[in-house]
Amino acid sequence: MIKTGQNLKQSQNLQQKLSPQQIQFIKLLQLPTVGIEQRIKEEIEMNPVLEEDDPDRLEDTVQENDPEWEDKEESTDELEPVDQHEDIDWDSFMHNTEYEGSSYSGGGMANEEWKDLPDPYHETLLEELEKQVSLLDLSEEEQLIADQILGSLDEDGYFRREAEAVVDNIAFNQGVLVNADDIENVRRQIQQLDPIGIASRDLRDCLWCQLRNTTTDDDARDIALEIVENHWESFEKKHFSKLKQRIDINGEQLSEAFELIRSLDPKPGAVVHPDDDNQQYIEPDFEVYYEPSDADDDDGEFIIRLNRRNVPPLRISPEYKQMWNNLKSKNDSESNEKQAKKFIKDKVESAQWFIDSIIQRQNTLMNTMKTIVSLQEDFFKYGEGLKPMILKDIAKRIKMDISTVSRVVNGKYVQTHFGVYELKYFFSEGLQTEDGEDVSNREVKNYLEELIEQENKQKPLSDQALTELLKEKGYKVARRTVSKYREQLQIPVARLRKQIV
Repeated sequence: MIKTGQNLKQSQNLQQKLSPQQIQFIKLLQLPTVGIEQRIKEEIEMNPVLEEDDPDRLEDTVQENDPEWEDKEESTDELEPVDQHEDIDWDSFMHNTEYEGSSYSGGGMANEEWKDLPDPYHETLLEELEKQVSLLDLSEEEQLIADQILGSLDEDGYFRREAEAVVDNIAFNQGVLVNADDIENVRRQIQQLDPIGIASRDLRDCLWCQLRNTTTDDDARDIALEIVENHWESFEKKHFSKLKQRIDINGEQLSEAFELIRSLDPKPGAVVHPDDDNQQYIEPDFEVYYEPSDADDDDGEFIIRLNRRNVPPLRISPEYKQMWNNLKSKNDSESNEKQAKKFIKDKVESAQWFIDSIIQRQNTLMNTMKTIVSLQEDFFKYGEGLKPMILKDIAKRIKMDISTVSRVVNGKYVQTHFGVYELKYFFSEGLQTEDGEDVSNREVKNYLEELIEQENKQKPLSDQALTELLKEKGYKVARRTVSKYREQLQIPVARLRKQIV
């Protein structure tokens, strides 16, 4: 029997919801220096109450031992919303809602004007190839084939599509009948365009095409062509003794041919314009330096600075304070006046949240960086001696969630005496030595790289041999661990590291 009717049921469960302030703080936390600058500009444009303060009286950076910074740390541990009452404590806002920042660095308006100029336009590889194809003496059918080939190139410039698929595509879409030989004929012509080797079927075909178009006409070129055409498998496996025997050449001749092949471009489609190298740059978020004392090198102090360049100081606009006072003095209950009061109150609250989020972001970044330095003192002193450290170690000390620490270190960089490092660099799992000492697996990887660099290139070390050498150094690692570290370092197996000496 089917029961019908309505039932009331009450259940209780726990849910954790983030407040708007917390969401805003999380989003700001994961932004790097360049990103936070842009985000502040956007907020100033959206909120008329928020404005830049006078940068002349503010320092360029905030240091770890800055007393004014410490005062702000104590007063901004939690994000407090603006008072819900209509009466706003403007004196408190004007005194406490500013954070220290700096003016834009160097160059004045000239740099700003240059920064706003559009990037120079570069033709894509496809556009360049289309122009070159238009200069070839192709029939209409061949032009259709060329368009299909150019549109099918992968990111490395290879044409890996089956000829039959191109034939079917042209027949179906254009109503033109071509055959596989026509496809191959056009592809060979495109291969001769710039860059040489474009639209090749595979690496062997690409190298062969480039060798055939090499201007030098000597023994090395002839031997290289012979290797690529007839002894490719032995070349791939670096069976140098077999190559010398089969081609009847000595080691010096093989070495010259091998270097010629290595000088060729294996990815003709991966074209990068010279100006493109300058489009991406790193601006460190921190500066960390160790200054030893005159008496004892081990009795110095760390200088930790948070990069605040190009980030303007913020405050609540004094003009809106005056506007608020004028509205209060009228004591008018008209709807327009109420709307004006509500508008100002909402904008002030939003500005207050934003400034507090910026301050808390700076505090969290500094606390994280100080903790990293305290756990990796040897590295920041001497540039070596990295210790095992995971996100949990930092989160536990600064009393924050692991996900928060992850957002802090992701995409952030630190400038040191020994170079610029991403904060992720300092996090690694631990490994125990024969003496029971914990070391970072990054240290093991560095030593592994040294062993491979110093090995006999005619007889490269196998993973098992590398394992034995690491054990002699005191690192207890298994062969499969060595293989994993080698792959992470993008180092090929011993057979492929073999060279002609």
